[in-house]
Order: sequence, then C-alpha cells, then structure tokens
Amino acid sequence: MKTDFHQSVLTTGLALFIGTGFFFAHAADWPQWRGPNRDGKADGFKAPQTWPASLNQKWKVNIGPGLASPAVVGGKVYLFARDQADEIVVCLNAETGQEVWRDKYESGPATGPAGRHPGPRSSPTVMAGKVVTYGVRGTLSCIDAATGKVLWRKKDFADALPRFFTSCSPLVTDGLCIVQLGGEENGAIVAYNLDTGEEKWRWTGDGSAYSSPVLCTLDGTRMIVAMTARKLVGVRLTDGKPLWETPFVPQQRAYNAATPIVDSDTVYFAGAGRGTKAIKIEKSGDGFSVKELWTNPDCSVQFNTPVLKGGKLYGIAQNGSIFCVDAKEGKTLWTAQFGGRDFGSVVDAGNVLFAITPQSALTAFEPSDREYKKLASYKVAQTDVYAHPVIVGNSLFIKDQDSIALWTIE
Repeated sequence: MKTDFHQSVLTTGLALFIGTGFFFAHAADWPQWRGPNRDGKADGFKAPQTWPASLNQKWKVNIGPGLASPAVVGGKVYLFARDQADEIVVCLNAETGQEVWRDKYESGPATGPAGRHPGPRSSPTVMAGKVVTYGVRGTLSCIDAATGKVLWRKKDFADALPRFFTSCSPLVTDGLCIVQLGGEENGAIVAYNLDTGEEKWRWTGDGSAYSSPVLCTLDGTRMIVAMTARKLVGVRLTDGKPLWETPFVPQQRAYNAATPIVDSDTVYFAGAGRGTKAIKIEKSGDGFSVKELWTNPDCSVQFNTPVLKGGKLYGIAQNGSIFCVDAKEGKTLWTAQFGGRDFGSVVDAGNVLFAITPQSALTAFEPSDREYKKLASYKVAQTDVYAHPVIVGNSLFIKDQDSIALWTIE
C-alpha cells in the first residue's frame, strides 16, 4: 500500500542501549494501523547475526482490555483500550512505560457474540500532532497528542454498527480524517476536517464492515481505496466522488475485514472463502475502470492482511497456514502450517518477516519464494495477542488482551 504519509511521519529512533537505559534515534515511527504507510512495513530493524535464545523485556504496563494496536510517535506510545465503564486513550513514555496522560469517556462495551472482547479494536492514528480513535460503539475522537486535551468528539451513525462492532482504523491525510462509519446496511465513508471535526464529504454507496481504508495516487488523482460491506471501491480524496468499484460479497459467515494492498495501479485484496485477488485500475476516459488480473482460491484470509514484499504476498490464511503467493501471476509458491485460525499479523522488517497469531509466539522467518524457513520464535505474552505487533528499530511493542510490553532484540 503506497501512501504518502511521509510528511506526517517523524523520525524517532532505533533503540540504542546504554547500561539499563535506551533511547530512540533514527528509526521511523509507527503512527497508525500497519505502520507509516499502512503496508505492514517496519523501517530500521537490524536482524541479529545470531538469533538470541530469548528477547529482553524492558517494561510491561497493564492498560485494560482491547485489541487495538498501539501507535508509537516521537518517543511516545499511544493506546486505546477499556477501563470499567469507559473507553480510554493513554499516552506512555516509550522508554519507561510511564503514563504521560490519559483521556476517558463513558461507553458501552462490545456485547453479544463479540462480548468476549469488550474493548476497542480500531487502532489509534497519530498524525499532525493529533490522536484519532474510533470506539466500539462508534465514538470518533480527536485529541491533542502532546496534552491529551479533547479537540472534538462525535458519534454519527449512532444507531448503526457492524454486527461485531467497529474495527476500522481512521486514516488521516491532507488535513482530513477519513473513517468507514455505520453498519453493513447503513454505513458510509466519511471525511472530516481534522482540526474542527466538520464533515467535508460522505460516500454512501455501501455499508461498512471491518476493513480500514488506504490512500492511492493514480494518474494524478488521489483516491481512497476501501473494502466496504460488499465491494472494493475507489473514491476521490478531495470530495468523495466515486471513481470505480468491483463487487466482493461475503459468503456464509465471512466478513470483509482485510485491508486493501495498493501497489501503483494494482490492488490486492482477500476475504474468507473467496481467496486472494488482484485487480488493475486503469484510466478510462475521464474516469477509471477495473480489470481483474487473477484470483487465487487457495489462500483466503479472515482477520489478517498479507504484506507485499519483493513481488510476493505473505500472509496467514483462515485455516491457520502461512503462505507465499506470486503477486504477478497469483500462483501459490508455498504454504506451511502455522496455527491460529482466522487471526494473525505479518510484518515486513527488511531482510526478515515477523508473524504472530493469538497464541502469542512472535516468529521470525526468511522471505523466500521456495519454502517457509523459520529463523526464531519467542513467547511474548501470557494471554492471546490479536493486536498488530509494532516494530520501531529493534524495539517491539506487543499489546496482549490487557497489557502492553516493550521487548528488544539485541
């Protein structure tokens, strides 16, 4: 997913160690869902020549229940979780784990079949000095990142939610906050003024599921690419005008949850029971058209988004296997048993890939089109891990069911 968040992403640092302390310098921040460019790529990680027997835990802090992935910006960690009757946004010092500030507001939890995970699933987005969060019952908040002061808070589509509650992580770019709001039958992609919360535009061509939007630039046109309840769509960034769409209807108990992967004019997307697909977006007169490139029926994902690296897609399938697919032709190059049905995360850390499932073992493996080659595996939590791991330099922030820990690889 090639987006242009570079203006908003400041450098903080590769973890350097002096005695028992350390500081961040010269590694990219992780300001939002799936990293600086929403593509699952971490900058600045240096793989050890020999993988250690264990990782070093620098600190661990209990935060509260929630599956939202943390954001790390400017030496601070931003978390979105639940505390009793409230949803909370917490800022920690990345070096020490000490709390800097906290905001809270009263909100009901996820209930019913989703009640096993009552806290937030949507990851905070930290851009332009602001933190944007989207609560399980539809509360959208914008908070000053330095002080914790609430800048604006609203709850549009108050009576419309996906059946398992919200999961979309807000996208911030060009002074706009863009979120997929509402439910599967009554939803929209909405853009707000980041400073004021004023609505700028709304696209209502389909309902919302659990996916998060990404940014794409094609033939000079900047667009939002989003997987909605039944479609994959492209809408113009400036005004929400629909540019193209292709159907992607869930089957049986499947849901649209993965994040689209954009590579120039090609979009890769996947869903449970429907495999992995690739389409090409082409300029057509004054608009755009969609050309299907391939479908791979073998590698379906549910709550996992693959990463694109070196012309290959690496992901965790809904059946618990890990896979590698040729991105040009759609051919499955290899699969291997990995565990953790439906859920998982993969991170591209340069010359190594990391993967984790709820079983909370962080596994390093080699990027290869020939075979799955595990390099190392580490137990990083005592409870299930659903949040995406955050890698900043050689520091790894792992959010489990209730707490966050900082681990380092030396």
